[in-house]
Amino acid sequence: MQEAPVDPRTARPVSIEASVACANFAHLGLDLEALRAAGVDYLHIDIMDGRFVPNFCLDFSLMETIAKLTDTPMDCHLMIEDPERYIPRAVQAGAEFVTIHVEATKHAQRALQQIRDAGAKAGIALNPATPTGSLDYILDDVDMVTVMTVNPGAVGQPLVPATLRKISDVRHLLDDSGHRSVEIQVDGNVSFANIPIMVKAGASMLVGGTSSIFHKNYSIPEAVRAVKTLVSELERVS
Repeated sequence: MQEAPVDPRTARPVSIEASVACANFAHLGLDLEALRAAGVDYLHIDIMDGRFVPNFCLDFSLMETIAKLTDTPMDCHLMIEDPERYIPRAVQAGAEFVTIHVEATKHAQRALQQIRDAGAKAGIALNPATPTGSLDYILDDVDMVTVMTVNPGAVGQPLVPATLRKISDVRHLLDDSGHRSVEIQVDGNVSFANIPIMVKAGASMLVGGTSSIFHKNYSIPEAVRAVKTLVSELERVS
């Protein structure tokens, strides 16, 4: 796997993730191989229940199949109510990261600890309207904060502008509280135009979908190369 570029705000590697929900399932194996060869750092797997979000998406059986087809690590995003029910299944299916939403559980700290106890890294997702203050008492239990830059549940949505400020707010919160090592993932309209703004704000994990990694005007290798070039240019001018 190629070495990831660096976030100029934090001097940390910037990971590039591919949202598998946007892949072409008619030839998923070919897409997975193209992503691996292009040096994508993670495959982002969206699990939806039709309740927490108004849609259904991938499932754990597909994750298990993907794990047999590629050695690219998986990041599992649980957009489901009561995620505690499925955390063990996500880890068993091969997830390196498991992310839950603050609003989806009554006991966020316990769920985050459950993820770690199961052997994965714990992520917490903030919807566009979710205040950063919801992180105040769980930062010791978090490895990654996902800033949703669109409302979860569907691909191809426009960016919610206020979320760009939230990326910076979360970065300052983490740094000021002694949690500098916690990653900030951005998910939603991570486009060629938005990536520089997101990285400058402090994002260190980029989930690319139809506006970048799976852009209709680019092959997967071309798109991944374009994203890597964008982030590398930011490093050079920082």
